[in-house]
Amino acid sequence: MNLKNLSIFTTVLAVTSVTCAMSAQAPASTAPAAQQPAAQTTQAPTPGTVQDNGKVVQTPPVEEKPDPLKRRLSDRQAFEQRKAVKAEMSKEYVKWLNEDVRWIITEQEVKAFKSLANDEERDAFIEEFWRRRNPNPDSRENEFKDEHYARIAYANEHFAAGKPGWMTDRGHIYIAFGKPDSTDTHPSGGSYERPMEEGGGSTSTFPFEIWHYRYIEGIGENIDIEFVDTCMCNDYHATIDRSEKDALKHTPGAGQSLFEQMGMAKQSDRFGNGLEQLPVGPNSQQNQSKQFDRIDQFAKIMAPPPVKFSDPDLDAAFSTSATILKGAPLVFDVRTDYVKLTNSTVMVPVTLQIRNGDITYTTKDGDSVGTVHIAGRISNINHRIIQTFEDTVKVEAPSDLLERTKNNMSVYWKALPLPPGRYKVEIAVKDVNNPDHLGVWKRSVDVPKYDDDQLASSSLILADQMERVGTREVGTGNFVIGNTKIRPRVPANVSVPVTFHRGQNLNFWMQVYNLGIGAETKKNDATIEYQILDMATNKQVLDLSEAASKLNPNADQLTLEKTMSLATLEPGRYQVTILVNDANKQQKIAQSAPFTVIQ
Repeated sequence: MNLKNLSIFTTVLAVTSVTCAMSAQAPASTAPAAQQPAAQTTQAPTPGTVQDNGKVVQTPPVEEKPDPLKRRLSDRQAFEQRKAVKAEMSKEYVKWLNEDVRWIITEQEVKAFKSLANDEERDAFIEEFWRRRNPNPDSRENEFKDEHYARIAYANEHFAAGKPGWMTDRGHIYIAFGKPDSTDTHPSGGSYERPMEEGGGSTSTFPFEIWHYRYIEGIGENIDIEFVDTCMCNDYHATIDRSEKDALKHTPGAGQSLFEQMGMAKQSDRFGNGLEQLPVGPNSQQNQSKQFDRIDQFAKIMAPPPVKFSDPDLDAAFSTSATILKGAPLVFDVRTDYVKLTNSTVMVPVTLQIRNGDITYTTKDGDSVGTVHIAGRISNINHRIIQTFEDTVKVEAPSDLLERTKNNMSVYWKALPLPPGRYKVEIAVKDVNNPDHLGVWKRSVDVPKYDDDQLASSSLILADQMERVGTREVGTGNFVIGNTKIRPRVPANVSVPVTFHRGQNLNFWMQVYNLGIGAETKKNDATIEYQILDMATNKQVLDLSEAASKLNPNADQLTLEKTMSLATLEPGRYQVTILVNDANKQQKIAQSAPFTVIQ
């Protein structure tokens, strides 16, 4: 293919605005100075003549100087300015964060919520927060959310103590774990016979309660949580030290333990035994050996409950593969891409591809339906999980066409906003109609950092579909980046090129960041070259160039979208390359992606 045959090369141009804040700081128009508003420049006096000892002297014109307050901001300056003017969180959202979900929201979620810039983002976060915890994601009703607010109401009604019930320790545990399976309640304290594991003997206690849970997910079985009201004001606090309820602990000669009564121990011995100040008794050594277990258990109890996937098989898939891969593994392909959002956030689209024939179907009334559960989690280099996602995807086909469509591919897409850095991405997929059919994919990814002074680009995405979306769909929905819906082709693995049929169009998409803007021209000055190389013959079948200034002369970020018919290409292997040569910055970048054309 040469430049004469460019009729088959359809160009779709789109320019993405850098950011709202950067647009607000865009350079002034390049119209003649007379047409500029007075506020934009310092007005020069009109040149004229003056008399100097009878001689006529021409006064030179005063050079107009740009107003330094109107100069264009860098990406970093724009981000810092946008951060400084971030919309203050209203009382409604502060209450949601500090009261409604205080005992169930994770530390990572708190940080993410506080970093949001506006109410639209906060509303979306809250919606996703409850959706992740919904035991039935397909239901319009969220059982978890309804139960959570019912627990808050119960806590406020039964555990108030000069402060709302949700703020107390009993309210905390009730909201986090629900009603205990049994309780041992001593609302007035009084006489108490110590069990042998607490030293035996009789004493008098403050009011206290012991809540027993047969099982708490993620913590264990037979969990006892003790609450003590040492102030006698109905404000029970959770404690690890079982001696804290002993009202006579500091009274000499009172409330002696069994060994103290027998003269085998002193009351002062209680205060040198570490975590708990229990009397010395037959089980003292055993109590000391369990101190670290009690601390670990208490820390887990007071922490927010872990966010679990609704499918236990997918939970198991992340912990071990030996026990869950009972049958043949479910094979699926994954690709990751990188698109700059801000200096501190990169969108990482994750695209999964599953062969329809690898899914198990159920047939009813002439329709065949296959269902897969998809779960994913992202961990940082410290092995801390920072994001999770879960979805159910259905593949439907008429029963009489099922055999014909088994080689078709179903594609799933999830966009993950991540700061620059290294992460581990883990994805598990379960064939719902065949529970033993599971697959797991794990890989480390390096999310790039986009510096202001460095010419850079997003991933080069080769797609089988690319189209504009409506105004209401911009930036939302599956496969949507900005105002374009683009469905990437997914290779079988990183070393295998993606495949297109000759009857398809080749769509490729890429963004360019940090183009240099001339100090005098206020324009970018870059050349963009598009090349397609036949890998068998090493010949260019396409070589096209265009100026960035013709796309948008004042932008330092451009979106490049091209569509090309493959009808004229012979079956074989090819490579797309996009080169950007920035004359203002004297920098070059290039991105390449291989693909195969089949008949």
